[in-house]
Amino acid sequence: MPTITSIEKYKGSTMRVDLDSGEPLFINVDVLNEYHLQKEMTLPESAIEEIIHANDFRRAKERALYLLDERDYSYIELYKKLENNYDEDICLEVCNRLSEIGCINDRRYSEHLAEHYCVTKRFGLRRAREEMRKRGISNELITEALYPYEDTVPERIAELIDKKYARYLSDEKGVQKVKAALVRQGYSFSEVNKALSEYEYETEEGEED
Repeated sequence: MPTITSIEKYKGSTMRVDLDSGEPLFINVDVLNEYHLQKEMTLPESAIEEIIHANDFRRAKERALYLLDERDYSYIELYKKLENNYDEDICLEVCNRLSEIGCINDRRYSEHLAEHYCVTKRFGLRRAREEMRKRGISNELITEALYPYEDTVPERIAELIDKKYARYLSDEKGVQKVKAALVRQGYSFSEVNKALSEYEYETEEGEED
């Protein structure tokens, strides 16, 4: 069994633990203290594996919390971020733990995304769904989060026309460009055609008055 020959400060809160056989260990000082590691202590291989696992878990958790401090992540999204640097079991353990304590909450995150895409970005439901799926949100939660915005589709299209596209509606070529732009925003052809018809009708009514 390997024996610790020296323990020295390495960088920041990381300590270098040298063994009489094998590679040195680079362990966070808190993990070092948790396992009461000392010079001349003999460690079975199973203990070394446990210490390395605990250290990797700590590093991955700190990385995850740093990312979450910048913005919300879905479970899958955060897992994919972590798996670039950590083993699968570590990523799962960290994500499960953060889910348990509420740092990751896919339902809450899906509601925030739905509001962002539908209200702030004024995306149609199709585009919003696509963007949310890219964020790792399940279809069930996407449908649930987008439900409150189904009845406001005509209003969002009307707002987009008023603020961005009204000046292009003077000829057929412009109308077609507006339709294409709104479809790219995630609205269906039927939604776009209906909204433009209503917009034209209201404009004509206003001119008559």
